[in-house]
Amino acid sequence: MEKKEITRRDAIKTMGAAAAVVATGAVGVDALAAETVGKAEKATAAARQLKVLLINGSPRPKGNTYTMLSEIAAQLERNGIASEIMQIGTKPVRGCIACGQCGAKRLGKCVFDDDVCNKAIAKMSESDGLIVGSPVYYGTPTGPILSLLHRMGYSAGSVMQGKPAAGVTVCRRGGGTASFQTLQMPFQMLNMPIVTSQYWNIAYGAGPGEVTQDEEGMQTMRTLADNMAYLLKQMASGTAEKPQRERGKFTNFIR
Repeated sequence: MEKKEITRRDAIKTMGAAAAVVATGAVGVDALAAETVGKAEKATAAARQLKVLLINGSPRPKGNTYTMLSEIAAQLERNGIASEIMQIGTKPVRGCIACGQCGAKRLGKCVFDDDVCNKAIAKMSESDGLIVGSPVYYGTPTGPILSLLHRMGYSAGSVMQGKPAAGVTVCRRGGGTASFQTLQMPFQMLNMPIVTSQYWNIAYGAGPGEVTQDEEGMQTMRTLADNMAYLLKQMASGTAEKPQRERGKFTNFIR
């Protein structure tokens, strides 16, 4: 029996685009295969629920940082995005000692396994985005949250690469801007798209729950959540609708 030559069109119909380009050896195989795989990955992401990891860098589990992150989580839920708030706790968090063992041994995690770092890495590997919150201590984020971010990025940057991220801070009066900028610096080195809001991601409050009186700050958190949801959906499907903006709120603290 004479062997029938399979045309490229026939191959695409019977085997699918990715297999067909390999079978036919057509010009532009790599580009077409990559495009096909990319579309498949987007379809897979769109089919499952997207998730954002929220890390609370405050030692207080139910303080103002938690209140801000809870506002973000609630708004993400309204957008159909799952989230989880991970509290850093009050136990010591090691700083990175640059031992290099994570890379030398290809661990994908920190060699030290006696604090929250590897737990955060595991949760990050299952998440599509990251938001890190911290109160302002002496004009900076808390020490433990910075230690955590350094070790996560150094030992497991591969699970963070390309995932949208943002930092949020809360302060009584000053230091919010510097702390906000500090939190977001690692994201830029890890190729993580930084999600913006209507203003810098800062809110104000001292005692527990006072941050809710900062109406503009809380609205900033909701807008951040809307933008995070939009970006995640757009990355997953390319068909997301732009979020509708709330009417602006403006808060000052002259009493």
